[in-house]
Amino acid sequence: MLHLMLRLMLRLRLAWSSLGPVAAGAAVLMISGALALAWLLPERALQGQRRAVALGPAAVPVVAPPPSPDANLALFYDTLGERRYAEQQVKTLFALAAKTGLVLSQGEYKSAFEQNGRFHTYQLNLPVKGSYAAIWQFAMLALRAIPFASLDEISFRRDTIGAPAVEARLRLTLYLAHPLAGQPPGATP
Repeated sequence: MLHLMLRLMLRLRLAWSSLGPVAAGAAVLMISGALALAWLLPERALQGQRRAVALGPAAVPVVAPPPSPDANLALFYDTLGERRYAEQQVKTLFALAAKTGLVLSQGEYKSAFEQNGRFHTYQLNLPVKGSYAAIWQFAMLALRAIPFASLDEISFRRDTIGAPAVEARLRLTLYLAHPLAGQPPGATP
């Protein structure tokens, strides 16, 4: 065993002497950096543990279990908008467009019913014209104002590089409740 250690030490010494001054300096820096890292990492972890103990059990985050599929489904149906107010939501979108300084042309609207999920969708294709920032601001305001809406697609077009106005097309979908939405699909009233 001692013989193996002496051989290893001799090989290290020969390898070290064959290095140039730059490589030797780099090796010294790498070794000292690795040693410093090995010394500091356990110290930082220990400091974090001390801090958690000092703060007490209230500092330990409590992770709630994920909701059950039935709870997720109930939350989905509770979030749906009311179908009778779909036109009011369109008016809200036009008001938000005006608020952000956009020109909102008349859009295309399509209503559908999702039989398996028992909810209605109201899809809006809205052509808008304005600055890039205003278009994104409009999209974010719309999603905040109408929590049962989704922004499905947005596309931009600019006539020339120097044109200040951008034309965009936004496709939004409103998810609306069906009178029997609380019942599981396939159930009869």
